[in-house]
Amino acid sequence: MLNEFKTFIARGNVMDMAVGIIIGAAFTAIVSSLVEDLINPLIGLFTGGVDFSGLAVRMGEGEHAATFAYGSFIMSVINFLIIAWVVFLLVRGVNRVQEMAMGPKELAEPEHTEKDILIEIRDALTSRPAP
Repeated sequence: MLNEFKTFIARGNVMDMAVGIIIGAAFTAIVSSLVEDLINPLIGLFTGGVDFSGLAVRMGEGEHAATFAYGSFIMSVINFLIIAWVVFLLVRGVNRVQEMAMGPKELAEPEHTEKDILIEIRDALTSRPAP
């Protein structure tokens, strides 16, 4: 069983996945800082410094009352959309750099078009002897 585990760990795709997770965690910290420290303050300038995270409705009374913190949810959605946009722009930029490095992709002509295949089927059906 130990040898199987060693084989599993030694596979390239497991190591690639581990590296991806580690880089992803580091990248998350960078993007989170970008959003929290740079983009959210800019948004605050345009919205008059509105911060939704403090918005909540307290349900019930006493120390065990539940708090419906819808403002934090709104801020989380806004942060997600900003992070998704930043990641999209980064991926788009990387893809463009790769395309410039590799040159334009040439569309390979298929051997047979749909029309050619349909003609072959028709010809095969018409050349068959009747039962």
